[in-house]
Amino acid sequence: MFRHHDDVMRAAERVRNGKLSRRTFLAAAAAAGFGAPLAEALTRTAPAAAAAPMRQDPPKGGQVIVGLSQEPTVFNPLKSTLEVDRGVQYAIFDSLWRVDPTGNLMPNLATEVPTVENGGISADGLTYTFKIRDDAKFSDGTPLTSADVLFSHELIMNPDFVPGTRVGHDQITEISAPDPATITMTIKETYAPFLYTWADTYIVPKHLLEGVEDPNTNDFTSISPIGSGPYTLAERKAGEYLTLKANPAYHGPGPYLDTLIVKYVPDLTMLFTQFKTGEVDVTGIQGITADNVAEAETLEGKVINKGATAFVEFIYMNFGKPVFQDLAVRQALYAAMDKDNIIGKVYYGVHTPTQSYLADKSWAYNADLEPHAFDIEGAKKILDDAGWAPGADGIREKDGVKLSFSNSTTAGNKVREQAQQYLQQTWKEIGVDMQINNMPAAVIWGDYFNKSEYDSVMVGWNNPPDPDAISRFGSKYIPAKGGAGQNTCQYENPKVDELLEAGVKELDQAKRAEIYKEVQQVLRDDLAYLPIFQYVFVEGTKAGLTNYKQNAFVPSNMWNVFEWYWEAQ
Repeated sequence: MFRHHDDVMRAAERVRNGKLSRRTFLAAAAAAGFGAPLAEALTRTAPAAAAAPMRQDPPKGGQVIVGLSQEPTVFNPLKSTLEVDRGVQYAIFDSLWRVDPTGNLMPNLATEVPTVENGGISADGLTYTFKIRDDAKFSDGTPLTSADVLFSHELIMNPDFVPGTRVGHDQITEISAPDPATITMTIKETYAPFLYTWADTYIVPKHLLEGVEDPNTNDFTSISPIGSGPYTLAERKAGEYLTLKANPAYHGPGPYLDTLIVKYVPDLTMLFTQFKTGEVDVTGIQGITADNVAEAETLEGKVINKGATAFVEFIYMNFGKPVFQDLAVRQALYAAMDKDNIIGKVYYGVHTPTQSYLADKSWAYNADLEPHAFDIEGAKKILDDAGWAPGADGIREKDGVKLSFSNSTTAGNKVREQAQQYLQQTWKEIGVDMQINNMPAAVIWGDYFNKSEYDSVMVGWNNPPDPDAISRFGSKYIPAKGGAGQNTCQYENPKVDELLEAGVKELDQAKRAEIYKEVQQVLRDDLAYLPIFQYVFVEGTKAGLTNYKQNAFVPSNMWNVFEWYWEAQ
């Protein structure tokens, strides 16, 4: 029996992916009161309503100015997966299918999402076959074919290339393009998140990138990207803005705007001011900070969009640093984290505390994790018992190692800076010296983060629709140790490795949920990270901008810029 709307949507997705019979789903939906036509419609590969504009013939023209507090700098979508870069990459490039706001997949470059039922997935779940739409083109007019899909995969796996991630692609044992429209690939073993791997793989042009001298540093990556998306990059003024123009060769629907300007406003207070004055039409990523929400809701001509997200805010600790290798230190830091004060005073109660890396709307979320308790005296006792004794300056030390480290985040993010100050204060009370070392976004989220050069960072992480976290916590995915993944905290735990590897092989969702609940329990017990809260994003748009859709399953709400338009006022 379905208890919630999300249960129905997830079950329908399983039908479309060939993991649940249509008959079983329709019977359960009927018992829950869903009419047969609606239930039947939900089982189709791509619900028309998910991608359709609000009007059959939307007005064209005009421009939208999106304000971002971080500057997009990496345009090759296979190289960067940061949310700030992804927003622009959504405008310039396409993937085979998109993830809509319900977590479902809908076709984009591919004619349909492969399932067992439509013949796109073999009965054993190992071979995937799909077709590329015949009107897909790169913005320079070159047709996009299966050869470009094949090349994009091969570039990701190229040992000379440093991709955002190889997770999922490293499962492929055979891949071929038997004709310009067809791609066939075989994976070495069942891998449940495989379709989501390709939802976040954006196709790059073989004819421009094949044979470049350096696949990592080139004009395509930093100056002149060419994709098949709804917009093309017309101008970049470093440190200020990007100007994107409508791509007339786009396979549609849209784009409806003539121009999309992405403006870099590093100070979030200034970004809100510019939203109020009309200098920006959309506040992206960090959006409107919690201290400005009440005022924002009084503004005329503005729409304030609030949405629960899959973003979770963490303190990441670099396990390559000796100070963090002691569980007692991690336990004491967490006990001395005043979450209620941070969420209540810094974020005005907008966000909700969490113990997990997964958002609470995930089907694999573990609601039984031990709640966090703020306890200064308890934190002191943990350190005392572990042999961390206060020195003459009050800072604890053990075996010649000072309990001292830096914490970094994006400079100019005022609310994070305030949260850091609260942490600095309470951690000092237990004999911990935390120095604040913030940097511009392009610096901190570059090599400093990706090559594990930091001590600790305050960072937000957007969870994809699938709960797989092998790239984040798997010991084989540490970039600083040669792994192609996102485990920049250099966390290693054999039990977590075992569970994560089992999770991606299990196709039954109920069994997978149990695996990931255990993953969350082990991570919580070991304090692989210090979770603070789950975000509710508050983003503003100018009244009249239509089809702006908050989506918890993507890192940027620019995911559907192809269908944005201005409604006539």
